[in-house]
Amino acid sequence: MSVSMRDLDPAFQGAGQKAGTEIWRIENFHPVPISKSSYGKFFTGDSYVVLKTNAMKNGALRHDIHYWLGKDTSQDEAGTAGIKTVELDAALGGRAVQYREVQGHETERFLSYFKPCIIPREGGVASGFKHVKEEEHKTRLFVCKGKHVVNVKEVSFARSSLNHDDIFILDTKSKIFQFNGSNSAIQERAKALEVVQYVKDTYHDGKCEIAAIEDGKLMADADSGEFWGFFGGFAPLPRKTTTDEAKSTDVVSTRLFGVEKGQAEPIEADSLTRELLDTNRCYILDCGTELFLWMGRTTSLDERKNASGAADELVQSLDKVKCHIVRVIEGFETVTFRSKFDSWPQSTSTAVSEDGRGKVAALLKRQGVNVKGLLKTTPPKEEPQPYIDCTGNLQVWRVNGQEKILLPSSDQSKFYSGDCYIFHYSYPGEDKEEYLIGTWLGKQSVEEDRVSATSQASKMVESLKFLATQARIYEGTEHIQFFAIFQSFIVFKGGLSEGYKKYIAEKELQEDTYTEDGLALFRVQGTGPENMQSIQVEPVASSLNSSYCYILHSGSTIFTWSGNLTTAEDQELVERQLDIIKPNMQCKVQKEGAESEQFWDLLGGKSEYPSQKIGREAETDPHLFSCTFSKGDLKVTEIYNFNQDDLMTEDLFILDCHLDIYVWVGQQVESKIKTQALTIGEKFVEHDFLLEKFSRQAPVYIVMEGSEPPFFTRFFTWDSAKSAMHGNSFQRKLAILKGGGTPQLDKPKRRAPVSYGGRSPAPEKSQRSRSMSFSPDRVRVRGRSPAFNALTANFENPNARNLSTPPPMVRKIYPKSGTPESVQKASRSAAITALSAGFEHPAPAWATLIPRSVKVNPEAPKTELETNSRENSNGSSTESPKLKPETIQEDVKEGEAEDEEGLPIYPYERLTIGSPDPITEIDVTKREAYLSSEEFKEKFGMARDAFYKFPKWKQNKLKMALQLF
Repeated sequence: MSVSMRDLDPAFQGAGQKAGTEIWRIENFHPVPISKSSYGKFFTGDSYVVLKTNAMKNGALRHDIHYWLGKDTSQDEAGTAGIKTVELDAALGGRAVQYREVQGHETERFLSYFKPCIIPREGGVASGFKHVKEEEHKTRLFVCKGKHVVNVKEVSFARSSLNHDDIFILDTKSKIFQFNGSNSAIQERAKALEVVQYVKDTYHDGKCEIAAIEDGKLMADADSGEFWGFFGGFAPLPRKTTTDEAKSTDVVSTRLFGVEKGQAEPIEADSLTRELLDTNRCYILDCGTELFLWMGRTTSLDERKNASGAADELVQSLDKVKCHIVRVIEGFETVTFRSKFDSWPQSTSTAVSEDGRGKVAALLKRQGVNVKGLLKTTPPKEEPQPYIDCTGNLQVWRVNGQEKILLPSSDQSKFYSGDCYIFHYSYPGEDKEEYLIGTWLGKQSVEEDRVSATSQASKMVESLKFLATQARIYEGTEHIQFFAIFQSFIVFKGGLSEGYKKYIAEKELQEDTYTEDGLALFRVQGTGPENMQSIQVEPVASSLNSSYCYILHSGSTIFTWSGNLTTAEDQELVERQLDIIKPNMQCKVQKEGAESEQFWDLLGGKSEYPSQKIGREAETDPHLFSCTFSKGDLKVTEIYNFNQDDLMTEDLFILDCHLDIYVWVGQQVESKIKTQALTIGEKFVEHDFLLEKFSRQAPVYIVMEGSEPPFFTRFFTWDSAKSAMHGNSFQRKLAILKGGGTPQLDKPKRRAPVSYGGRSPAPEKSQRSRSMSFSPDRVRVRGRSPAFNALTANFENPNARNLSTPPPMVRKIYPKSGTPESVQKASRSAAITALSAGFEHPAPAWATLIPRSVKVNPEAPKTELETNSRENSNGSSTESPKLKPETIQEDVKEGEAEDEEGLPIYPYERLTIGSPDPITEIDVTKREAYLSSEEFKEKFGMARDAFYKFPKWKQNKLKMALQLF
């Protein structure tokens, strides 16, 4: 498409360069930008061009252009608005979707920009009308329609305008009445209350009374009497007769027209296929209430303008004034448009369009136009965050038919690909204990175990009265939350369940279940000690990848292999995982390109292998859908520019992030639907409503209202008080509206962990350490998972080979919820705070753990254990003593023994992490300092001085082996 400056209106220069809304009004056949204070204030005699720019997660800017036509606008103005929309699209690179909006029949997408509603005002500029001046308040009657966005239309102030199906707002000088038709839905009533609030704030400066009138309830209250008094007294409303609007819902066949020299000509075809559309032409697809204009990528700007005029003429000739016209560009068709065709290619190349966008930008730049916003921006590089507290308690069961077997803490992060598992994770929320109950389904697991795992997990959720978040996760699609909970995760080949073994026997397949003495190759991956995995792969050279490190063992022979593209952090993870898979054994280090013959012999000889990292698709921009599910049929409606208020307690919603699916279930949803929530999520994945080639094994989370986890609320600006409210959505909003704000509710008490069925004992006390405080503002240090407990149990021999493994790191703090900017800022700040704390607890814990004053000898020479500055809970900097024990002097209670360093002496059994009778008044980062010299030497196998000459990470590893760290 050729573009020159004469084609582009100067008013559009610099448009669409950043996320937000921009509006122009047509004045004297030219677009004139209006002030932001006037956004949402449309005049019935005018035409407008509205540009909505969204910043996508991948760094691109997406544009939607709308031209809005007031009911009194002239045909010339309307035509100008349509043409200027085509020009604006050209200025933005020719990829925007364009919508024709007619007053009173706007699309939900358009209305979502101006929540809660738009109420056009009489008058206009370009049309010759004069804006109506603010005069004495005039009593007006409005009808409101819509469950998700509200279409507001002023109707005649007469009894005949009222009906049983809709919501009406009567705006009088001193009071606003909302009349709820008896057939209207609760959700519609709740949304209409947002319009009441808008009318109150806009036309009454927030000062007037509010009253809700229920249709059919003849209560002799003052509000009802006053309302009906405006209509001459109460009288029954007649039943609604069939209207023209109802008649217009007849099924209309889809027709395709080709545009030739500005005229629409019908195209006869047995079926609609993508092949009918020629890139050199424009086409019109008539779908009844919606009409699409498809513009080929190589068409000129004039051809597109002519085609736009032809579409308008076709609408007029077919008497479809209320019809929506949607213009799409080849390569950027909407899902709705593509769904109208019997066949559409799974993928279309947009490279040419990207190239065309660059050429447009280059041309405009030469002509002096600022084109900064036309090109794709650099996508932000964000490290995945778990968004979940990782200091909770974890239980894991392996499924064996209809039974579940509780795994000991040392094995609960070791899964087999042929098995299914149930995990129950409880963790501290903002004001109560939160639960995540999920299933992990191995790639080689049998259907019987999968069904059993899902059923048993669902029963566990039901036993908690649906207060837990439920997850269904397939092997290979795990999300960061899952790995963060397990921290160190291993997947072995084969399986232990009877169903898996029976399947192998029936199919006469070779048993490949992992054995410690057999030949095995593990790929090590992850981003750090709080998120690392070992995945067993086929022990052949082609399984290697230059971007990963590997562990290879056969009997007592162990190799570690590092690809040329790995980092020091990757190699550190190998050491950590080696300590779990093959602890206390010598290994042979192999670098890519310098392998021994023995290494290749174990893998069956050399062969080619890839070098690119195994990528997982990035999380896409979320889409929210309202769902109805009846008789196995799922219907969805997308909600645009969503926020927390769109989640209605009577409904079920799906948040689609492409990689993950969240099914949100309101408190008022009937129990039958609650139990089908997972099925609904699976149906959504199966239908793939956005045509985004869903993986059938995408993780599905079931989120219950009032128990939303932070990894769900991060997509909203979240107010937990709203989700904790009771009553239906109308009652909730009415209480807020009349009360002037969100009501203060009693927060539920923390719930105690639950045990299931008597067969599964309570969580082991030492399974996972918990943070000292559950305050949301408190910096939490990552608790040690069962995997780390298992790791420490293997360090009994301090002279073992793998002493080079650094100690566990403090995990990054997860941000709560909010905008992406606030989330990123919070995560950075928390990460810095956590890292500055080293391996120690944050300052608030010190106040309770070390109540006695600490005296530091100012003349003592400083060593590796220097005094480090850390942030305490109020942000100030405190000094934490980190000197050798001999430089510390503390007051000793009378009767306590004291060693030569001046510290109290306690027996080893009372100083360990899992001690049944722990000492509380000690520095938990220096447990070894409270041992006597004799017991210190007995446990560590060396004198205290020799121990403190080691680097700190090695000291910590030795202490971990003795349960002192």
